Amino acid sequence: MFDNYFRKDIAWGGKTLTLETGKVARQADGAVMARLGDTIVLCTVVGARSVKPGQDFFPLTVNYQEKAFAAGKIPGGFFKREGRPSEAETLISRLIDRPIRPLFPEGFRNEVQVIATVLSHDMENSPDIVALVGCSAALTLSGIPFFGPVGAARVGLIEGAYVLNPTLEQMKSSKLDLVLAGTAEGVLMVESEAHELSEDDMLGAVTFGHKGFQPVIEGIIELAERAAKEPWDLPEESAETAALKQKLASLGSAPIGEAYKETQKLLRQKKVGEAKKAILAQLSETEAEAAKGLLKELEATVVRDAILDTGIRIDGRDTKTVRPIVAEVGVLPRAHGSALFTRGETQAFCVATLGTGQDEQIIDQLAGEYRENFMLHYNFPPYSVNETGRMGSPGRREIGHGKLAWRAIKPLLPEKSTFPYTMRVVSEITESNGSSSMATVCGTSLSLMDAGVPLKRPCAGIAMGLIKEERGFAVLSDILGDEDHLGDMDFKVAGTEEGITSLQMDIKITSITPEIMRIALEQAKGGRLHILGEMAKGLTGARTDVASNAPKITVINVPKDKIREVIGTGGKVIRDIVETTGTKIDIEDDGTIKIASTSPEATQAAIDRIRGITAEPEIGVIYNGTVVKTAEFGAFVNFLGAKDGLVHISELANERVSKTTDIVKQGDKVKVKVLGFDDRGKVKLSMRVVDQATGADISDQVGARRPRDEGEAEGNGEGRQERRERRPRRD
Repeated sequence: MFDNYFRKDIAWGGKTLTLETGKVARQADGAVMARLGDTIVLCTVVGARSVKPGQDFFPLTVNYQEKAFAAGKIPGGFFKREGRPSEAETLISRLIDRPIRPLFPEGFRNEVQVIATVLSHDMENSPDIVALVGCSAALTLSGIPFFGPVGAARVGLIEGAYVLNPTLEQMKSSKLDLVLAGTAEGVLMVESEAHELSEDDMLGAVTFGHKGFQPVIEGIIELAERAAKEPWDLPEESAETAALKQKLASLGSAPIGEAYKETQKLLRQKKVGEAKKAILAQLSETEAEAAKGLLKELEATVVRDAILDTGIRIDGRDTKTVRPIVAEVGVLPRAHGSALFTRGETQAFCVATLGTGQDEQIIDQLAGEYRENFMLHYNFPPYSVNETGRMGSPGRREIGHGKLAWRAIKPLLPEKSTFPYTMRVVSEITESNGSSSMATVCGTSLSLMDAGVPLKRPCAGIAMGLIKEERGFAVLSDILGDEDHLGDMDFKVAGTEEGITSLQMDIKITSITPEIMRIALEQAKGGRLHILGEMAKGLTGARTDVASNAPKITVINVPKDKIREVIGTGGKVIRDIVETTGTKIDIEDDGTIKIASTSPEATQAAIDRIRGITAEPEIGVIYNGTVVKTAEFGAFVNFLGAKDGLVHISELANERVSKTTDIVKQGDKVKVKVLGFDDRGKVKLSMRVVDQATGADISDQVGARRPRDEGEAEGNGEGRQERRERRPRRD
């Protein structure tokens, strides 16, 4: 039945990667079941056979989706089925899209959809790498024009050594989480989080990973030799199109070049638009319609040639200069921390808010549920680029840029044990002309320090670009939006003066050499240090304390066996403490209790209540108490939280007491001294040796306890024998 079934086993980093095709999803143009360990991902590719009328771009869609059954789970929520993509699924969709997109031929406009579905997760091998490799294999087998295959790998740094595709458990002790993808010739994509590693360490990891995924590329090629479908015809440029390109170059190179000499973004856009209109006006109606898509190529050629020929960029800078920077902090009076970071025509308004453990984000993934105490949300409103547009939930770009900045800051945050706050930063991009994600890194660092978060060191980010032609190349520091769109590389580096914390690279050409990457890293380091110096003019380090309107968190510890008493039946006790003191309280299983409040008095009141519940009575210590019950033989007094003790009738006052209620009644506030404990561990208290007005110990003034009347028994108001004699006898 499965006549076209093929399988390829690839020895890879001490494990076996298996690629199967021809058994599942046979109606797709390409379908591969990729397996590493017991992690299995089904990857499918379908391409439209015709181009939609008027289609002037390449409509590639990549969807990565995780099924709950892959981990033996049932989805939460009311509907009990998978819903909209999670943040992790969106990020992995982007991870797959970025290295495969540059490998489709120029001019290819057919719609292509790539879907990766996680069918099994062994909690050891991460499915993102398996999915990327599987999608590369499916594209290679599909016959769709694709200049692959692509290999991918994760690289960790554990105890000073690079590790290929470390397990989820190994990653917990790694100083590096780097994912890269590329062809046999070079690297196309890098995504990483690092603990202040050097440029040499990062370049070494990329080189190690590129070498590490070569067996995967070779295996996909061997599978394709047996199982690939007939290739589609490549799009060819017609003679008419070639002639039109030459005509456009003749008519438009000079006016477009002149328009790009304008250094101000909006004026430049206006002049470029006017130049295009003038060019199109010189063409026939048929030529003008076909030329609209070709003018972008002409723009790229003009800008790229000018940079390579003169070393001067669109806004007049050389290749290494960073745009002017202004860093301001404390710009919002009620925010816990705020910063306005402006670099040229890019501006990020970053606001930090501090919360408690109750504000942590609960994240449910296939590998398990965990809590995150640092959130970074990036927003890119249309006004930031002088456009109108739909306002709604964050898109893939916003999620991706926010995560990039999150990775840059995360390694610098204080340990939760020393700074027990939940931190949220919102980055509103109020202007954009290149690298708003790196402006977010700078603004986030400043806003957190303004909020009193003790970062290890300030963090800055810079975006690098590349113009590469056969006659040479130029690496550009702090790229503009146009340089990003018209260039060959988007290379973002974030870190401190000590090293790199995050690196992201996307290449629009087939690959770059290690030498170009080394130059980009060194040039980025110089730019990063310059930006850190400019940021220091606003704030050099974290403030000594959190903002006055932020909650102050006090941490205390109680014995684990006392947690139940603090919580109370059904949470009754802890709810009462929270309601009466106005604090927020988090209790952990190890006995750690975090009390948050903007009022020191409220915090102390909560601490006193908790200490009263968990503390043990000490002999000779005087406590405040409340009479909760009276009896013939004395009064029961609640003291030290929820603890009760007995004030025997002989200890109520220094004179003889005939009736307990002559001295105290239920609800009375009294002061008592702990005398000791009876045989059953019950607390024995005394009021007579305490001055009820001042709380002073007056034992030396009242003397020893008076002797009991004859027949009076210890612990009973009257002798048991006497009471038996008084009790009427029944016949």
